[in-house]
Amino acid sequence: MKIIGMIPARMGSSRFPGKPLAELLGRPMIEHVFKRVAMSEILSDVFIATCDEEIRSATESFGGKAVMTSDKHERASDRIAEAAKDMDAHVVVMIQGDEPMTHPDMIGEAVAPFLTSPEVQCVNLTKRIDDIDEYRNPNTIKVVTDRSGDALYFSRAPIPYTAGDGIDQSAPYKQVCVIPFLSQALRKFSQLEPTPLEIAESVDMMRFLEHGVPVRMVETRHHTHAVDTPEDLALVEKLMGGDPLNESY
Repeated sequence: MKIIGMIPARMGSSRFPGKPLAELLGRPMIEHVFKRVAMSEILSDVFIATCDEEIRSATESFGGKAVMTSDKHERASDRIAEAAKDMDAHVVVMIQGDEPMTHPDMIGEAVAPFLTSPEVQCVNLTKRIDDIDEYRNPNTIKVVTDRSGDALYFSRAPIPYTAGDGIDQSAPYKQVCVIPFLSQALRKFSQLEPTPLEIAESVDMMRFLEHGVPVRMVETRHHTHAVDTPEDLALVEKLMGGDPLNESY
């Protein structure tokens, strides 16, 4: 089974313009994501999918491979679908460019269901939320699942509802943006019409759910924190300061 990694990145983030090239521990943030993902032994290759020449140039300067895409994409999944359309791969793993704390073992965690469950078309990693502020933060995408581990709904709102300030009883989970697709499922995603809840929530995976395509959720054992704002960048820099993976690249 040939598996490749795709990291979508663009300069035009509304919440943090130029985010992929923001400096993090002396390197562009996108370099941390690329170098960590490339450590995964199950990936045959890793690419950065972008519509921006600045990101392409930076990628090539640190030895990465960039694939240029249209600048019209609203969804990261559509961007990687374009980038991967002519590549020979059974599975395409999307790793968001704002996840610099990604651990290479997370790729294996996300891909594992394809090896045991032939019906699985798309997987998302998830992680328990144990901080009330993260639970309330609209930049954190929350997810609820059925008893089989498939997603029921993704939302930027705090779901499931919890009374008061406690989150112990509701046990909320967040989406962690390491998302492998079977190659044919990725093509299908790009061919499906965007859906009302996808647009309302600004969450790619709602397109699959609204079209009846299941999304399998797998809990990761690794802690991560996405970078959505400059404040997140400062926090992640502190969290990554003692990470031994930093010494590997």
